[in-house]
Amino acid sequence: MSQRQVLQVFEQYQKSRTQFVQTIAELATRPQNIETLQNAGVMSLLRPLLLDVVPTIQQTAALALGRLANYNDDLAEAVVKGDILPQLVYSLAEQNRFYKKAAAFVLRAVAKHSPALAQAVVDCGALDALVISLEEFDPDVKEAAAWALGYIARHNAHLSQEVVDAGAVPLLVLCIQEPEVALKRIAASALSDIAKHSPELAQTVVDTGAIAHLAQMILNPDAKLKRQVFSALSQISKHSVDLAEMVVEAEIFPAVLACLRDPDEYVRKNVTTLMREITKHTPELSQMIVNTGGVAAVIDYLGDCRGNVRLPGIMMLGYVAAHSENLAMAVIVSKGVPQLAICLSEEPEEHIKAATAWAFGQIGHHTPEHARAVATANVLPKLLALYMDTDSSEDLQVKAKKALKSILQKCNYLPALEPLLYEAPSNILKHVVCQFSKVLPRDSNARRLFVTSGGLKKVQEIKADPGSALQEYINSINSCYPEEIVRYYSPGYSETLLEQVEKYQPV
Repeated sequence: MSQRQVLQVFEQYQKSRTQFVQTIAELATRPQNIETLQNAGVMSLLRPLLLDVVPTIQQTAALALGRLANYNDDLAEAVVKGDILPQLVYSLAEQNRFYKKAAAFVLRAVAKHSPALAQAVVDCGALDALVISLEEFDPDVKEAAAWALGYIARHNAHLSQEVVDAGAVPLLVLCIQEPEVALKRIAASALSDIAKHSPELAQTVVDTGAIAHLAQMILNPDAKLKRQVFSALSQISKHSVDLAEMVVEAEIFPAVLACLRDPDEYVRKNVTTLMREITKHTPELSQMIVNTGGVAAVIDYLGDCRGNVRLPGIMMLGYVAAHSENLAMAVIVSKGVPQLAICLSEEPEEHIKAATAWAFGQIGHHTPEHARAVATANVLPKLLALYMDTDSSEDLQVKAKKALKSILQKCNYLPALEPLLYEAPSNILKHVVCQFSKVLPRDSNARRLFVTSGGLKKVQEIKADPGSALQEYINSINSCYPEEIVRYYSPGYSETLLEQVEKYQPV
């Protein structure tokens, strides 16, 4: 065989390998092919190609493995069991930028599925190699490494701490200062994934100066970047008063309120989540948000959206109102109650209804004036219906009941209470009757209306245990009326009168 024929054989062999990895990489993009590829033992065929002498074959083999591992945890597990990870980690330090990007993709694809798989990636020494890759000149390699680090950190505090200990955070903060928008996005997302687990991890992110750099990007035109920026600021703010104050001190308000009108619904949701995480801590932080127009802006936002994106806004209003009478009144004055009532009626999801019921409780429990604002929006019958509905979840029933009781204990607006006399079970009814027993002795007009509306008659029909609080409230109401009026509206009185008619002998 001549030298030329030998070279042709080698060339043919290289073409076959190239065609094989390219075909597998292409097939792995379609979910319907995954099981067939897995059954054919494609993992063991790709592994030796990671060490191929031809760089493009190495890269394409890594890309194919990444796509397979990305599909489900069984395939990711196969990558771990096949001892492929140490090979990839070694190559991250040695190979060209295209291979590094593909190798980081495989590590990310494995780590994303579970804490155990992420730990396997860490155990093979990937963190040091990924952190070194954050210092690469090529932005695509940095992006791939940041993405993998974020996927490792997102699972739990332990893995997040390992990412921090490897020295990733300062380099991720440098990445958000790079000009490439895609790199900024992934780095901000990774910082968010690190900060979310604990105050200590969030503090580590803050100590590297992340807040100031994130704050500079809140008005960036790229929607996906803004999503990650607001997510990271939310994850930092949620842990403590000090961390929330540091975010506020970056002077992001009132500028962020403009993002509540952003075309991207997830930007709007993440801004509202940030406001929720800040307002929940103290009255002072809530007051600052109120002073910048934040409450009115969130109420407008609730009117413009539907579904899960409403949840952080609903909770934010509840947190603001919970702190004090004045802050609750700020929610009322900004027309928050009618908007929350719309949310309660429109939203089918029970967790959103439960959050809305909770928010009403926070608004209405302060004073009679606050309770009246909630009651006049016709919220009380809705809360009662949710509490009594056997199809409601336990959480929704608990929150509806708690909100109802806390509002009722302050409400002296009788027209809103009266419908509950006919519907409420005894454990709610006693609070309703209690309020009548407080108001009727002092208001002659209310006493008259209570008779003409049928309220007094209904009270006489209530069966209360002798000596119970409910019986005492009924007695208190009855003492507001002449005895013959009470007797007239008592059950069985008409039969008594008829008996007297029958017994009566005309003279």
